[in-house]
Amino acid sequence: MKGNVFVIGLGLIGGSVSLAIRNTHHETIITGYDVDSKNLRLAKVLGLIDNEAETIKEGAEAADLIIIGTPVVQAESIISELSQLELKQDVLITDVGSTKKGITSMAGCLVEKGYTFIGGHPMAGSHKSGAIAAKPHLFENAFYLLTPYAGTQTDKVETLKNWLRGTKANFLVVTPELHDHLTGVISHFPHIIASGLVHQARNCHSEDQLVTRLAAGGFRDITRIASSSPEMWRDILLHNKDVILELMKEWIAEMERVKHIVQEEDADEIFAYFDIAKRFRDELPVRSQGAIPAFYDLYIDVPDYPGVISEITGYLAQVNISITNIRILETREEIYAALVVSFQTEGDRKLAMECIRKHTDYETFLT
Repeated sequence: MKGNVFVIGLGLIGGSVSLAIRNTHHETIITGYDVDSKNLRLAKVLGLIDNEAETIKEGAEAADLIIIGTPVVQAESIISELSQLELKQDVLITDVGSTKKGITSMAGCLVEKGYTFIGGHPMAGSHKSGAIAAKPHLFENAFYLLTPYAGTQTDKVETLKNWLRGTKANFLVVTPELHDHLTGVISHFPHIIASGLVHQARNCHSEDQLVTRLAAGGFRDITRIASSSPEMWRDILLHNKDVILELMKEWIAEMERVKHIVQEEDADEIFAYFDIAKRFRDELPVRSQGAIPAFYDLYIDVPDYPGVISEITGYLAQVNISITNIRILETREEIYAALVVSFQTEGDRKLAMECIRKHTDYETFLT
């Protein structure tokens, strides 16, 4: 497709979408805008965009596709600003925010002027940020939810999919309300639970300093998502408040049920509680990406002797496998390994496992 694309906000998500479009639509001109002028210049140097816009007005009025790549709070004010401009009548406007009902409602000011707004949420991410972290394959095989404004023509949605086909994502079209409910259940609420567990451990830590040492194993892994951006989660909870509050009520009822069967010492019900959870969890897709970014960890049962870590990293370096993190486990309850190595992709993890098995007799595990 030919045309002009305007990307507002060139962080990890906005920058990655820009790269995916560039790699597919070679004749497209991509203009970028970012409140951080240094990040904007970096995006130009890295080839994420062709041109830099000094203002939103400069880039938006010439665009056939406008992508709002900012957090929801900023996106709402940008939508308001766009509604005051003279845009192309057939322009497509989309965003990449984690909540959709509020921003889609806000987009009514665009629809009133005859413009098309289709909310978007690519369900992929990284621990890195900024234009420097952008990758064209970030969304490959991930779910990309689209939430068209009510009454949006189907061909407009298909046009947006065409623009975004370079992401190689799996597109799902849902209502904004369903989007917020689904992401609340499998993304937003789990982050609250993870943070709650960390707060509980922190409170216990004030009484017993051993808590932090014992929490270095499985506890650290199951609460990993609590390390996400506090600013982002503040905004998500405020924008998805109704769904979150309803899920909290359901969670409290669930915990009351568990409390009851424990108080009653109902062995059969306790067993069933964990058995049902185990079977449901074991049936979840292993290879597909979901709402929470996957962690590609490889557990390696290595002996404790000087140089063992450099031995492992040396083997991986020989086959050009990039490592994002490496650590030694002190507490290994139910994890039968001593070393955890993290990778950027499932492919890297698989290659690493094959490499370690080829050069050593150390056991390797996935979780």
